[in-house]
Amino acid sequence: MMTQLREATTPTAGGFDEVHILWISEGMSCDGDTVSITASSQPSIEDVVTGMIPGLPTVHLHNKVLSPTVGGEEFLAPFRAAARGELDAPFILVIEGSIPNEKINGEGYWTSFGNDLETGQPLTLNWWIDQLAPKAWAVVAIGTCATYGGIHAMAGNPTGSMGLADYLGWDFTSAGALPIVNIPGCPVQPENFMETLTWVLYHAAGSAPPPPLDELLRPQWLFGKTVHEGCDRGSYYEQADFAKDYNSPKCQVKIGCWGPVVNCNVPKRGWMNGVGGCPNVGGICIACTMPGFPDKFMPFMDMPPGGSLSSMLGKPYGAFVRRMRGITNATANKEPKWRHNRDALTTGYDPRYRP
Repeated sequence: MMTQLREATTPTAGGFDEVHILWISEGMSCDGDTVSITASSQPSIEDVVTGMIPGLPTVHLHNKVLSPTVGGEEFLAPFRAAARGELDAPFILVIEGSIPNEKINGEGYWTSFGNDLETGQPLTLNWWIDQLAPKAWAVVAIGTCATYGGIHAMAGNPTGSMGLADYLGWDFTSAGALPIVNIPGCPVQPENFMETLTWVLYHAAGSAPPPPLDELLRPQWLFGKTVHEGCDRGSYYEQADFAKDYNSPKCQVKIGCWGPVVNCNVPKRGWMNGVGGCPNVGGICIACTMPGFPDKFMPFMDMPPGGSLSSMLGKPYGAFVRRMRGITNATANKEPKWRHNRDALTTGYDPRYRP
């Protein structure tokens, strides 16, 4: 059924003048990703929605926090129309929050978004995804809960929560022939999401190719490097100069930072207006952008596995490097000896033509 719907609604290309964004945060969610993206400035959600960015289609945003409609049936109207296949323009489906397993809910339900108009019973998030995802021109998962399951999917949870790709299948493609676009983060870094959404919108307008994604469906240009590679403290690691507490500006690996193995650009990009980012302001990286978060990175605040060995092996090398660089710094931190106000020229100047 899903395949038939996808084939029936697949457009030949972009080139849309108008696009709806149907944003559902009724997954296992705290709405933190919605709140986070309001801090974006490059671009801002306001600039996208009000048409201030050249070349984008007209965007109609439907989000329970950011939408101008207060709620109720007026707010649900475009979602119901899209589920019926009657929405007046293509739409991008944004899912926030992890997806519970409604097959194990007993006689109840884990999440709901509106009610069935005939029975009055709650409509689950899963029902909406089943109806909307095959018809969506693009499907975007915002935040680690929606992308990989996050906190709600950790070991011992009773809901069977999972990420959107786990629910729809990792080979899922939208009506626009796009895979799910995952932008992880707990919460998502504001510009990471807005930049990716803008790329998808340019693609919908027919003026950009599909965004390049890695094997975990993350934007390659955002998650292709580790925290460590962009960290302000990285040089201390190279010199085996480690912090012993959180007041130190040195490398935090020994006090629990997972930065050397975590794919995330926050230290490089900052958090708001280029400022912040966990290690930049004294916080350790707890790997919140990773598929294995949180289980594979707990207990937090402890040295990561291998951290003791790598720091031990790096200690003699780091000590040598620090010593050599100290010597170089001592000589390079002085002016050359020929800069003086004496009577003789001692720069080594040798005129080509002599009298």
